[in-house]
Amino acid sequence: MKKTILILLLTVFLAGPVAAQGGLVSLRSSHDVATTANRLESALKEKGVTVFARIDHAAGAQRVGQALKPTLLMVFGTPAMGTPLIQRSRSMGIDLPLKALIWEDHAGQVWFTYNAPDYLARRHGITEMGEAIQKMEQALSNFAQAATLP
Repeated sequence: MKKTILILLLTVFLAGPVAAQGGLVSLRSSHDVATTANRLESALKEKGVTVFARIDHAAGAQRVGQALKPTLLMVFGTPAMGTPLIQRSRSMGIDLPLKALIWEDHAGQVWFTYNAPDYLARRHGITEMGEAIQKMEQALSNFAQAATLP
């Protein structure tokens, strides 16, 4: 029992949400940016979720002679989950497919940041699709943990 509680507390401490500001959820990663992104991509593909894009902001900055710590944007989703939400509020299409920003801060800590689905629902006036939003939140949480935990 004590071992289970300790593991739970360590999991929350190491990878639990540390910020939920402005609709964003951020978790610490135990890995570098590339490894975190690769782990996310593997977890997504394992569940049949399409990865639409992997945008390397740091590489873009380098091309124009500017420096940026490692920063990757992953764009992913599944029409089965997103289409009903876009049908309910067409403006939801600006926020779907889902995105995860994996980035390194000034101290070298890597973060996994995503939009909280309940925030997106409120932003687009979706109030009656709670079950779909909860499923999206659970899926994002699972993917974030798969990408960030040791």
